[in-house]
Amino acid sequence: MKFTIAIDGPAAAGKGTISRAVAEHFNMAYLDTGLLYRVVGAKVLAGETPVDAAKTIHPGELQGAYLRSSEVAQAASRAAVLPDVRMALIEFQRDFARREGGAVLDGRDIGTVICPQADVKLFITATPGIRAMRRLKELDRQRSDLSYSKVLNDVIDRDKRDRERKLAPLIAAEDAITIDTSSLNASVAISHVIEIIQKRMDL
Repeated sequence: MKFTIAIDGPAAAGKGTISRAVAEHFNMAYLDTGLLYRVVGAKVLAGETPVDAAKTIHPGELQGAYLRSSEVAQAASRAAVLPDVRMALIEFQRDFARREGGAVLDGRDIGTVICPQADVKLFITATPGIRAMRRLKELDRQRSDLSYSKVLNDVIDRDKRDRERKLAPLIAAEDAITIDTSSLNASVAISHVIEIIQKRMDL
């Protein structure tokens, strides 16, 4: 069975948590495509050019707590606006999406660019303030020098870059189902998404 689930949305909206839970529930492969760009960002911070970093990426690099740092996230966002970087990573993502057994991909352009023919398209969002609070809690485990205002500004700046880039901007696909998680806890959001996907699979 080949069944592709595309889950897009801005940073810290909950799409990663939801995507991992969905993949586990349906026993499908999962790819956090943002990690591809984070690896590129980390390589750039280490001195590589963005395009070279993207062309030499391999699955074994998609792990490590260092990829979750604020510095890597910002470097990843800057690299993601480069057309050559995005083109270098497209086939990696599309090959993953076509694998037997089904696949869940989360990112910012899965339903619009990477997998426009996905069987299910979701757009997970939340208010910037809520997302900043979530990101601060996540980053607090690594750093104690971050403030809410700093994280909120980072979230807003990243949203602006992602939405205004000319290639593959952050937008919901026309046929995507939008879910605002601002007032939802993780378990409620996950249950809602699983129900939506199950209904689509039963058609």
